[in-house]
Amino acid sequence: MPNSSSISEFLLLALADTRQLQLLHFWLLLGIYLAALLGNGLISTAVACDHRLHTPMYFFLLNLALLDLGCISTTLPKAMANALWDTRTISYAGCAAQVFFIFFLFSTEYSILTIMAYDRYVA
Repeated sequence: MPNSSSISEFLLLALADTRQLQLLHFWLLLGIYLAALLGNGLISTAVACDHRLHTPMYFFLLNLALLDLGCISTTLPKAMANALWDTRTISYAGCAAQVFFIFFLFSTEYSILTIMAYDRYVA
């Protein structure tokens, strides 16, 4: 008889074991998430609305803010949901998607930071 076991989900380590600390982690992560959304949203709005900021450096800053929104929106909502609902699992497909998006977004972010540094060096 062949072995037909397969992995459908991964177990995650909890940030805390007590319910009060899990709720505290949820509220802290929510505050961090909202602060990142507000800050990057303000940068995006300022660069998009002011015509004087339509230069290459601010174009890269707008893209950097959007990439930062993508990075923080990849993992933090799942961490908040796990803390709020006291769950410790993530599906295999969800884990693979998070790893792919984090790798893609961080590598793109580093590339844009390198381009911004080179742009400042040339200027």
